[in-house]
Amino acid sequence: MIIKEENSLNEAENDSAQISIVIATYNAAKYLQKCLNSIYDQEYKAINIIVIDGKSTDGTVKILQDNTKRIHFWLSEKDSGIYNALNKGLKYVKGNWVYFLGSDDELLPDFSKLALELTDPNTIYYSNVIHKGMKRSGRVSNYYMAKVGIYHQAIIYPVAVFKKYQYTLKYKIAADYALNMGCFKDKAFHFEYKEYIITQYNHTGISSIEVDMPFEKDKANLILENFGLTIWLQFMFRQFKKVFYGPLKNLLSKAG
Repeated sequence: MIIKEENSLNEAENDSAQISIVIATYNAAKYLQKCLNSIYDQEYKAINIIVIDGKSTDGTVKILQDNTKRIHFWLSEKDSGIYNALNKGLKYVKGNWVYFLGSDDELLPDFSKLALELTDPNTIYYSNVIHKGMKRSGRVSNYYMAKVGIYHQAIIYPVAVFKKYQYTLKYKIAADYALNMGCFKDKAFHFEYKEYIITQYNHTGISSIEVDMPFEKDKANLILENFGLTIWLQFMFRQFKKVFYGPLKNLLSKAG
């Protein structure tokens, strides 16, 4: 089932200042309306909403039907996971900017403030989210970006990123992490931090209960490939300490 609605929050459909917000949903009826309302409430109105649903059975589709006049495009059909859904959504983006929002997340007023500072079409802008009642993660170092990454919901991407890349389907949970690693290496783009808190990140999805083992297996090689030898050595040294030094310290303390 496909619903395409040409009316959106923004009437200037060719306006390059538009931000396309892509939301992947599956059985998200408990949260989705609050998520949508947080977009409608933004002072910044040049927004197109794109929702890709994985054929929900819980009332999500009814919510989408009820909001059709305010959603630029929505689709409900089976998919192979969140990144398959997001890649589908990228086909319908408008304007120069793309943002990905979880169906259980809510935009905060600062999102509109950040939107007004999107000026460089080759810059990936990132800010902060609220997670478990705390502001996270501030301006990050290159090492932190390699080791931990940036919250997906903290980032607004220039559309140029997705003219070159899509999310790999190899990683079910950490494909956005892998994408950011590739963008860090790509000299066509750079990351810029802005001091705002743009989203309430609720973290009730699959990433809250599972680990992306294929990504964890590849992580060290991805760091070497995208961040270089120095950061890779830092990462490997700290992994060595984590794996060997902790247990050795405990063993020696027991022996003493």
